[in-house]
Amino acid sequence: MSMIGEYVRLTPAELERAVKDPEWAQDFVDELVESELEESPDASAARCHDTDKAWHALDFLLGRLAFPVDIVHGEEVLPGAEDWGYGPPRYLTPERVRLAAEKLTAMTPEDLVDGVTPDDLAQADVYPRIIWERGESLDYVAEHFRDLLPFFEAGARDGHAMLLWLD
Repeated sequence: MSMIGEYVRLTPAELERAVKDPEWAQDFVDELVESELEESPDASAARCHDTDKAWHALDFLLGRLAFPVDIVHGEEVLPGAEDWGYGPPRYLTPERVRLAAEKLTAMTPEDLVDGVTPDDLAQADVYPRIIWERGESLDYVAEHFRDLLPFFEAGARDGHAMLLWLD
């Protein structure tokens, strides 16, 4: 079983409802994900996104750069939420999404991976460790980083919050 980093953009009203009713949030997110599986919108129009198994490498690399927003795990636990895979979802407020988008825009994928090798990720026990032990390219992580930018820009543009979780 794989651990996948998941994201859903929510309007402020949807976030408010999710905070009050986490069961509604899970049903709502399931419907959004199902809908987008059929439509496959691009990242700037999508309300759902995932970083596949690159989430932990993104967390490691952003952490070493002191990125100001936790765009991998979220910053606030959704109160009363059940486990959505590997723990309850967390969220970012619209203000934090906007800050993240600003900071992401100022970075390149090359900035993210500069000076880091697959061995560094293996030594840090970054999931999935096996690919770093094999010396796989950091292009996989850079591509997922590149895909996050339009998703966060759209969230900032639309004044959205985000739910984040590992599934």
